[in-house]
Amino acid sequence: MRIPNAVHESRGWVLSRIAADFDLLDVWALPVEGERDELVAFLEQMAGLDPLQSGALPSRVLFWVRLQIGQLLGWDDGDRRPIPGCTEVTLLDRLPADLDVSAELPAIGSRLSEVAGGFRPLFRTDDEWAAEISNATVHGVMQLTWVERDNGRYGANLAVYVKPRGLLGSAYMRLIDPFRQLIVYPSLLRHVGKSWESRFRG
Repeated sequence: MRIPNAVHESRGWVLSRIAADFDLLDVWALPVEGERDELVAFLEQMAGLDPLQSGALPSRVLFWVRLQIGQLLGWDDGDRRPIPGCTEVTLLDRLPADLDVSAELPAIGSRLSEVAGGFRPLFRTDDEWAAEISNATVHGVMQLTWVERDNGRYGANLAVYVKPRGLLGSAYMRLIDPFRQLIVYPSLLRHVGKSWESRFRG
């Protein structure tokens, strides 16, 4: 289920403050529910996410194709590029001084780190986790939040923030948008929900 961007941003997330110059593409409510203190358990579950092996076949193919193109064209060569329009190379430089960043920052998906340049964790609070990615097309952030639902339970939301890198990045984002909306996110949401439910079945 999509969540209006304005509703998401109204909660005053840390990421909304440090990435105010990024575009919030969309926010999705994941089919995951738990107790108030289960964000860490959810992140640990997400740590095993492998988009090249999990989910529907069309989604796996799209991730594989993106990986091959990135390798062929050198999009994901690991260079530390500045954030578009800025001098910083990472949002770590914008973290508030009073933010406790001592908590362990699990990487989400070992194989995900090989796709499109790799996600690097930024911070975790009691209800928010974020990781950034930088490659030849975008500087982006994946944010996972743990919010109270209408039934009194808590659940996970996924938000994606980006700054396209020049004309290539803008064209790339327009090209992949229908694939994200129609194939990748529906497959990802189903897989995450099933993975979360499986932990209760032992």
